[in-house]
Amino acid sequence: MLPDLNEFLVRLKSLFSKRRLDNEMAEELEFHQTLLREKLLRHGVPQSELDTATRKTFGNQSRWQERIRELWQFRAIENLRRDVSFSIRLLRKSPGFTAIALLTLALGVGANTSVFSLINGLLLRPLPVPNAQQLAVLRMEEGGPVPNYSFITPFFRSLESRHDLFANVFAYNPDKFQVKGQSGNENVVGVLVSGQYFQALQTPPLLGRYLTPEDDRPGGSSAGLAVVISERFWKSWFNRAPDAIGRKLIVANVPFTVVGVMPKRFIGADPTQRPQIFAPLSADPIIDAPRNHIDGGIHAWWLTVVARMNPGMTIDQANAALLAVSNPILHEASTDASFTTEEERGHFHFAAEPGSRGFTYARILFRKPLIAMFSMCGGILLLACLNLTSLLMARSAARERELATRLALGATRRRLIHQLLIESLLIAIIGTALGLVAAPLVSRSLGAMLMSANFAEQVQLDTSLDLRVFLFAALIAVTTAVLIGLVPALQATGGDLNEHIKEGQSANKANQSRKVLPRVLMTLQVALALVLVAGAGLLATSLVKLYKSGAGFDPNGLVNIAFSMDKQQLEGDQLMQVYQHIGEELEHQPGVKSASFEFIVPLSHRGWNGRYSAPGAEPKLMWMNAVGPKYFATMQIPLFMGREFTWSDTKASGLKVILNQSAAKLLFPNRNALGEQITDPSTKTSYEVIAVVGDTKYNDMRAPASAIGYVPIQQDEQEKPSLTAVIRLDPTHNQQAPLAAAAHAIASRLAPTIPAPTLTSMSEIMDNSIGAERMMAVLAIFFAGCALLVTGIGLYGTLAYSTARRTSEIGIRMALGAQRAGVIALIFRENAVVALAGCGTGLVAAILASRALASFLYETSPRDPWILVSSVAALTCIASAASLLPAIRASKIEPITAIRCE
Repeated sequence: MLPDLNEFLVRLKSLFSKRRLDNEMAEELEFHQTLLREKLLRHGVPQSELDTATRKTFGNQSRWQERIRELWQFRAIENLRRDVSFSIRLLRKSPGFTAIALLTLALGVGANTSVFSLINGLLLRPLPVPNAQQLAVLRMEEGGPVPNYSFITPFFRSLESRHDLFANVFAYNPDKFQVKGQSGNENVVGVLVSGQYFQALQTPPLLGRYLTPEDDRPGGSSAGLAVVISERFWKSWFNRAPDAIGRKLIVANVPFTVVGVMPKRFIGADPTQRPQIFAPLSADPIIDAPRNHIDGGIHAWWLTVVARMNPGMTIDQANAALLAVSNPILHEASTDASFTTEEERGHFHFAAEPGSRGFTYARILFRKPLIAMFSMCGGILLLACLNLTSLLMARSAARERELATRLALGATRRRLIHQLLIESLLIAIIGTALGLVAAPLVSRSLGAMLMSANFAEQVQLDTSLDLRVFLFAALIAVTTAVLIGLVPALQATGGDLNEHIKEGQSANKANQSRKVLPRVLMTLQVALALVLVAGAGLLATSLVKLYKSGAGFDPNGLVNIAFSMDKQQLEGDQLMQVYQHIGEELEHQPGVKSASFEFIVPLSHRGWNGRYSAPGAEPKLMWMNAVGPKYFATMQIPLFMGREFTWSDTKASGLKVILNQSAAKLLFPNRNALGEQITDPSTKTSYEVIAVVGDTKYNDMRAPASAIGYVPIQQDEQEKPSLTAVIRLDPTHNQQAPLAAAAHAIASRLAPTIPAPTLTSMSEIMDNSIGAERMMAVLAIFFAGCALLVTGIGLYGTLAYSTARRTSEIGIRMALGAQRAGVIALIFRENAVVALAGCGTGLVAAILASRALASFLYETSPRDPWILVSSVAALTCIASAASLLPAIRASKIEPITAIRCE
């Protein structure tokens, strides 16, 4: 055992002191040779023959050195070091090839890693809490096509009280809290949490304590209302003061006591949220005032519910337990028989699913787009591998004589394949590293674009590189090295040595069969590029049609300024007077053409609907909005008949409503809606129709125009509505910064206790509303451009290598009378055949693959002939351009020079 250990230590030592050991070995060999010379002299060998006799006895000194090195070196490591060093020298000798190879791989790997980082952050990464695998997200099956993840308070409280079901059950609801700072109220990202929230997530606080069930009671615990803050909030608001625990924090004009600070790593149960304040769920009537979700009962579906299962419990066991309690809880929740009957008709029951990754609605919305993008990225990586395989095969073909000579001198085929694969692995590793460098920036940009599509500004997606991403990149590197290196290595080291060593026409004839595989690979590359280009064309056309479909109003020059009025003192008519003054002052700002107000911002993914009926008809579902005077003129929505609202349209003047065309046709299909009455059956309230306006998109650009009813903001049921000012700017004076400053100044004077108003352009809202489609189209166009570039490089490089090998043949042809035009046609024909075969194959594949994009397209056929023809034309142009330069270069070969090469 001890000799083996000593041998290992000597080998290990040799890795770091090779030069010293070589010197020692040389000294030892010289010592033994000296001893041998002395011995030979004693036996009478003449001085002149000593060196010859010594060499004859010892043999080749270099061979002895190699054999001794094998005794104290790790042979595999030494061979690897030599192969890496040799590969680096080869790559440095071909800077053009190396640059193209690395950039091609960096593009493919960077795209895949960036999108995988998105998928990892949204779909794969577990919550940073202990034993996350024990968490389960609860949902309700109600007979609909998709489950319901939003709970009502009675359902949650019943589940929370049944301690025999799970170790813990908690609920939460992300929100914005109005917190009083040094300069007035500010909006802070927060979350309302139930009493078992922190206990279930098992993350100890950094300071103080976390909230408990005693805090989750009306009015708080015996010590009063309490909140827990994040480490980031502790740093920005309290400057990390140790005495922050126990201080008062004014939230929604009510004092709360800070009882704990959570560490930075704690993000809660939603991976897309970064809450700064955690408040008890029972404080909702205070924080969300004047709204009250708790008292809303069966009409307020607002909670996300998560459970921590008991140790050893499985999801199947959890589902069985939930199924047993579903019906009793349903009947406990409400005395409304119609509600219970409707839920039972849909076979209502609770269910659980794995919750180690927490819950976010973004996961449901973006799963399919992310998978589609990842498929496109896979296509780009495969395209890059095909391209590099073709280039390496052409490059290896140019090195056939060198490799054959090495085989003839005693190198084994396995050893040469190993060396060629190391070269491929080196390219793959460096390309992967370059892709990893770019991946974080790209993934953050994509994540911001994706999250802004349907969520508020506080939503974030963690796309940082973690072990899972690095393992994915390592897998890509190894797979890429095998894909791009194995086939060229096998082909370059196979065949007849004599034919490889020869140069000239005989070798070309013997290798005719070896030209088939590169052409097949290039055909597949063209076909794959055509699929990506066609897909990009479909998505881009769909996006253009989506923009051209219009929203029913002109978004250019339209700005929204949101005011948070729900926590200030004024309400009712007094608050409306404040809004009127704000509107008048905004309208007098430089560059403002008109101003109005709205409760629901179109395409913001917020909604308000209700059922309304015409006299003698069944109630119909309509979307609703509360808007101010001059709203339709400001939005540039056509007014077909009637009048707009005025500030005199108060509740005392009678309830009014304006219908869009779709709503008028829905409620009054056979008559003029103007002057008619519509009724809300739930409140028995009637509204007079005073106008009919044009259709607009409500909350989805892809959906057809909905039936919409508009009521005056003065007649809104809310006493303290938070409205958004709609500003139409003059195109010649489209300056938003001065307008934002003016809005802040006006709000500070007329409503000094509210947070600073936020300004957003309508064009930005429209872009965000189709963020997923826009990102897919942008990426698809980028990938298509890269596919065309990579394909062009591949065709050019492969043809250039093959043309260089045919120098003597072309020279002989020209010496025998071939014209330059004929030579150009001869060379050009090689790529033309590949391009045509690839386009034909790719056309079939594109038609089949386009079905997968059908659900992402808007008013665009997956088999649009114009897009397919344009894609083929683009590939044909690229192939022609890539073929022209080698063909022209071949036609300029001087016959005498080519024959001398032979």
